Amino acid sequence: MRDNQFEYASAMERLSYTTEQKAELARRVSQAAGTQRKVHRRIPGRAVLVAAALTAALAVTAGASGVLKSAVEVFSPIFGGSAAQTEIIDQIGYPIGASATDNGVTITADAILGDAYNAAIVFTISRDDGTALLPEEARGAMLTAPGIGGADLNIQGGCHGSSYFLVEDPAGSSIQMVQTLSSDVPINDCTATAEFDNICRWDEESGESVPVLEGHWKFRFDVQYEDASRTLGSGETFTQDGMTFTIDSIQISSVAVKVNYTVDEELQWSQAENGQVSQEETEQERRFENVEILLTLTDGTVLDLAESGFGGSVAPGDGVTVCSRDMVFSQIIPMEDMASISVGGVTFPIPQA
Repeated sequence: MRDNQFEYASAMERLSYTTEQKAELARRVSQAAGTQRKVHRRIPGRAVLVAAALTAALAVTAGASGVLKSAVEVFSPIFGGSAAQTEIIDQIGYPIGASATDNGVTITADAILGDAYNAAIVFTISRDDGTALLPEEARGAMLTAPGIGGADLNIQGGCHGSSYFLVEDPAGSSIQMVQTLSSDVPINDCTATAEFDNICRWDEESGESVPVLEGHWKFRFDVQYEDASRTLGSGETFTQDGMTFTIDSIQISSVAVKVNYTVDEELQWSQAENGQVSQEETEQERRFENVEILLTLTDGTVLDLAESGFGGSVAPGDGVTVCSRDMVFSQIIPMEDMASISVGGVTFPIPQA
């Protein structure tokens, strides 16, 4: 049977959510899929999620944040705390501990884990004097991090992602934010700059973000962790909607998956000056993105990954369209629990170490 347990919340413009709001967000995003699409197109003016290609030297305002948390301590409550999951976190997760302070509030990048093309970072936002972090009107509200609202990677390539807040105690002195990032170039040995300009709540009546924590936080840290992904696929093909899809590669790990394929037809864009995508163009794009991707576990469970928060890119040119689909799982899946992955009906057994 298919299982949507790995569906997770994401939204445009760095809209982020509490644990209680994820289910509602998933429903809203599904309804608005025609306009809120998690896609980075390599066409000027058409990027719809954060893209990063930083080349200049960046100012650093990092500071110590007290006791350095271990990766297991940071990620286990979020991505799973079974013995197998914590073993993976201990292997591929790395503590960071970089931080910045403004207006009595400290934002700390606690830890990072990922593979060659995907990563998850956990930030803690805390009130230095131990008093309640959020004002009463923000407790239970959707929280947003406008602008960058997280980490940008110092890479020569495109990057996109999403984020959500975890609020265990609305009246507590700290909350967490989880940011996921996916790129079209390797990211597990680079630097990142985290930057936050106010933490806000989303006001549904006005349709705007309202600051609840004012300040500017900026610091830099190293992105270094072990890549434990495995590569599958080498030119297998399938046909769909009158087009031929060639599977270039599949990178899969315990924390994420990335599928690269080429379609033998070029997606045409109108290049509208305002950068808006018409409904017709959106429907055309779906012809290239609507690829079934199923992950089968050893216990027989089948996860429909294509319906569970995939992002990616669509790059038309020279008579073909090069596509990439990627996602960071909401839970760690041990590789020994994976039996196979299917893309467009082509099944690839997942080799065990």
